[in-house]
Amino acid sequence: QVQLVESGGGLVQAGGSLRLSCAASGRTFSSYTWAWFRQAPGQEREFVAAISWSGGSTDYADSVKERFTITRNNVKNTVYLQMNSLKPEDTAVYYCAARRFGTVVPTPGAYPYWGQGTQVTVSS
Repeated sequence: QVQLVESGGGLVQAGGSLRLSCAASGRTFSSYTWAWFRQAPGQEREFVAAISWSGGSTDYADSVKERFTITRNNVKNTVYLQMNSLKPEDTAVYYCAARRFGTVVPTPGAYPYWGQGTQVTVSS
């Protein structure tokens, strides 16, 4: 079992940056594949980025490529999402998710563990 707690959300102007963090409990952090999803009001939850349990593979939604970067720190049991050049359409609740030893996949149903979410609001 793993518990996830996101932080780092907030209000930022378009063009600005934020770094989200997802702190995980548990002793087997390094064996989990991690992902970030987001959900805007009235919309379905959508994939943002993911990083494999080994850290050797990442994947990004087309809408965030070249702007967002996902990284992990196995010593701190934390996953990060660095978000640059933010746009108003990036406004959403951002969730981190985890699956054990799984490959990097963009499907929410593949991840059994979820955080509570953190709000990101980008003003124009």
